[in-house]
Amino acid sequence: MPSSKYAAYDAARPYFDLVRAALGNLVDGEHFFNIVSDDIVYEVRYEVSGWPRIIRGRAKLMAQFRGYCDNIELQSADKLIVHKTDDGRVVVIEYDVDGTILANGVKYNNRFCSIIEIGNRKIAHWRDYMDSLAAWNALTARTR
Repeated sequence: MPSSKYAAYDAARPYFDLVRAALGNLVDGEHFFNIVSDDIVYEVRYEVSGWPRIIRGRAKLMAQFRGYCDNIELQSADKLIVHKTDDGRVVVIEYDVDGTILANGVKYNNRFCSIIEIGNRKIAHWRDYMDSLAAWNALTARTR
């Protein structure tokens, strides 16, 4: 969703829009950063240089995504599969992202599985899994 408040994050818009659509009426807010709780725990189950395994708090998550958007521009996020469990308190999403690594111009294609816990109509906890080799290959490729 376009918003000047979040213009610095436009490079990740396809991802944000996909997550917002996947959660539908389970959460309140329009933009990704409006649907995460102030005390969110955002956990990644992989190693990527410059990205911490656990991020605590909305402000820190926003700062981390700012760095992401300075390095990767997404062109799409799709192939969404949504699994709702525990009366919608837990949502598992599977999806693909396609983009470009800005430093080297290499195309970036990856698959993800994210487990999302909802509390008080916001994302309270996020656990992320991805194809680490795809990320490594794109990030370490030589400039074309």
